[in-house]
Amino acid sequence: MKNSISKLIIIFLLLTTFGCNQKEDVISIKKTIKPLNNSPISGTVMFTQKNDSVYLEAHAYGIEPGKKALHIHENGDCSSEDGLSTGGHWDPYGTKHSKWGDPDGFHLGAVGNFEVDSIGHGMMKFATDLWCIGCEEENDILNKAVIIHNGADDFVSQPSGASGMRIGCMEINLSEL
Repeated sequence: MKNSISKLIIIFLLLTTFGCNQKEDVISIKKTIKPLNNSPISGTVMFTQKNDSVYLEAHAYGIEPGKKALHIHENGDCSSEDGLSTGGHWDPYGTKHSKWGDPDGFHLGAVGNFEVDSIGHGMMKFATDLWCIGCEEENDILNKAVIIHNGADDFVSQPSGASGMRIGCMEINLSEL
């Protein structure tokens, strides 16, 4: 009897220590989009890392209907009015510009296009295990910038997809958290 109770106590302790209710590692960054080039854009961009995946959710308001490109650029610096302070597309592996997932290679910053509706609202949701937040590896999005362009990415033109003018910017950093 004593032996059975001891076994039950050990099993209980193991389940409570290693059970499936372990806390996930979560990092979140949510910031307001800064207008560029006199654009009326407003909205937010949020990145959340849960374990090995990073989730992006962007909401943009006040812009012309149609397809718009969202990219991650190499410098987390939205200080210039034209957005050129962010540099080019973030491309840590030196690949050609292409559509996300192209087996021949693609920029890790070439996220893709989203649709803006007739009332000027656009939304993008995106998830990947190819990025990290604060891991200090080549695929770390920290200290980069999100750029929203006034046109669609054609996924062909080099080096950046002929997406048009930069109309919105968001610095991916932890400074305001």
